Amino acid sequence: MTILEIARSILHQGSICDHCLGRQFAKLSTGLSNDERGKAIKLVLAMEAGVEKDSGLLEELRKSGEARCWVCNSLFRHLDSWAERGVQALRDYEYDNFLVGTKVTGLLAENEEIIWAESGTTFAEPLKTELNREVGKRIEKTTGKKANLRKPQIVVLLDLENDRIELEVNSLYIQGRYRKLARGIPQTRWPCRECGGKGCERCGHTGRMYQESVDELIRLHVLEAVQCEDTAFHGAGREDIDALMLGEGRSFIVEAKKPHKRDIDLVALESLINLNSRGKIEVKGLRSVDSEAVEQLKSMKADKVYRIKIQHSTKEEKLKSSLDILKGALIKQKTPNRVLHRRADLERIRKVHSAELESFETDNAVLRIHCEGGLYVKELVSGDNGRTIPSIAALTGNEAKVIELEVIKAG
Repeated sequence: MTILEIARSILHQGSICDHCLGRQFAKLSTGLSNDERGKAIKLVLAMEAGVEKDSGLLEELRKSGEARCWVCNSLFRHLDSWAERGVQALRDYEYDNFLVGTKVTGLLAENEEIIWAESGTTFAEPLKTELNREVGKRIEKTTGKKANLRKPQIVVLLDLENDRIELEVNSLYIQGRYRKLARGIPQTRWPCRECGGKGCERCGHTGRMYQESVDELIRLHVLEAVQCEDTAFHGAGREDIDALMLGEGRSFIVEAKKPHKRDIDLVALESLINLNSRGKIEVKGLRSVDSEAVEQLKSMKADKVYRIKIQHSTKEEKLKSSLDILKGALIKQKTPNRVLHRRADLERIRKVHSAELESFETDNAVLRIHCEGGLYVKELVSGDNGRTIPSIAALTGNEAKVIELEVIKAG
């Protein structure tokens, strides 16, 4: 069938607007909008009908310009209105780019399937594609912002079923490094095990196992600066609650969910977090990153350096010789007993690159351990009842345990 034959068959199905007629041939020619295509096709058909004195076709063409379009229900008459509503929904948000999306009704989807099946056209584009584009062009013109098809900061969703605008606001990601300068603080929020966060006597009705975390000390100021609904904390690994995180700190990303502001002073935010943490944590190097940075952060396999104070009952030379054995050794570790309640019982192998004795006293010593990430260093000392092999306790033949732990380097 020719283009005009297809167009005639479409017109016979009922009144159709220029947009919906032109959209059936959207893949043909460039530089035209669908309504321009539709008008051009109708003009040629009207000229043919005049030559052929086809009064029936002329009547169909007349009605198609006046009656309600059966395909889109004359939705395209309201493009300006949808664009204005989109602009109003965006007014409380900072953004550099956006994208328009559409949730079509079941009726519109069915109408589209009917016209494709009946006409046999293979040149059409979906209704929602044109609607997204046309509303997007109008929002661009009003706001001066550009549509971004790949990674929009905000999606303006046209909910046709419920006649409303919804916004899907993509997260803002802030990366930096933190140092933990006080013990007894977990990295992230830790709901009470008894009540699951609801509040009970055990947690003092706070819903939390610990009243502060690195996450929360940062979160409060991000919430205020970005005016977001919530945050999520992503760390490059984590240290134990009783461990310090020193040196250059640990890399982290705060995900600010549904942010109203994006253009924030990260230097001022960094200063505010450090000032109000009361010496418990310190952040540095805050910068904006893309969402892909979270996956990269989680996949980091960095070595770790620890300074460990241990309690022991062995002689200095015996301890030194045990540390010499550990240098370059592969350590077999089953998941420690202390975390079995929340982690799978697996066996892992990690390498100790170096193990040095920094200071020695009769009942305690300070060690410096450089190892692969993922090694449970407390169990490297204690042996964890044979679940870590070899261990300092096994090599010295005496009990040993960690009493203070500092992470010097992590990622």
